[in-house]
Parts: sequence; C-alpha cells; structure tokens
Amino acid sequence: MGKRYLIDSNVLIEFSGKLLPQTTIDLISSIIDEEFNISFINKIEVLGHSSADKNLKEFINSANIIEISPDITERTIKLRLNHSIKLPDAIIAATALSHNLILLTRNINDFKGISKLKTENPWSW
Repeated sequence: MGKRYLIDSNVLIEFSGKLLPQTTIDLISSIIDEEFNISFINKIEVLGHSSADKNLKEFINSANIIEISPDITERTIKLRLNHSIKLPDAIIAATALSHNLILLTRNINDFKGISKLKTENPWSW
C-alpha cells in the first residue's frame, strides 16, 4: 500500500465534477481505488450543498467515512486552542492526524502551521 490519504471536500467536488486535468483525475482515481477515506464533516459539507445529486451521494457513501472519536475530539480542541482555524477544518486536520493520513486538499494555507499534519495539493501535481 502506498501513501494513505484523507480527501478534503474541495477535492471531492472538483474530482466528481471532472473539473481537474485528466492526469490529476487519474491519480485521485487510483487513490480512491486503493483506500477512499473522508471525514464525516466532508460528507456533511459535500452532501449538504444544494448541488448534491444522487450520483454524488452514491460516490460519497462509497467512501470509508471516519466518524468522530474521543481522540479526534481532543485533537480538534487542541487545534482550536492553538491555531486560528475554523471548526470544520480543525475536525478534518484532527482526523488526518488521528489516523496518520495525508490531507489531500487545495486549501493548504488553511492548515499551515499545524505540526505533524502532512498535506498535498493535487492541483500542484
């Protein structure tokens, strides 16, 4: 198994809408085929949008959806206390840290300064 990822909402939306270069779509497809991890908050963000349709719902529900846990809760609290970060982003970062996953996101700057959090931006591949 290669790198393990947690896929952020912006990547999910642009991937499912085929709004990325084909080479990037192919790389994300291989990640999803190997291990498709998202946070419960990503599910809420993506499916809570008015543009979410049946196909997007099926796609999101095929993921390994990581639910809140005591460890994620504690890490989220620490992140909120130590960084200027929105609650959903803190939960996503805490989830990646808790499960030792690389966060795949376009919004790298939202997570800067969080030690030990590994991020990758598929738009820069």
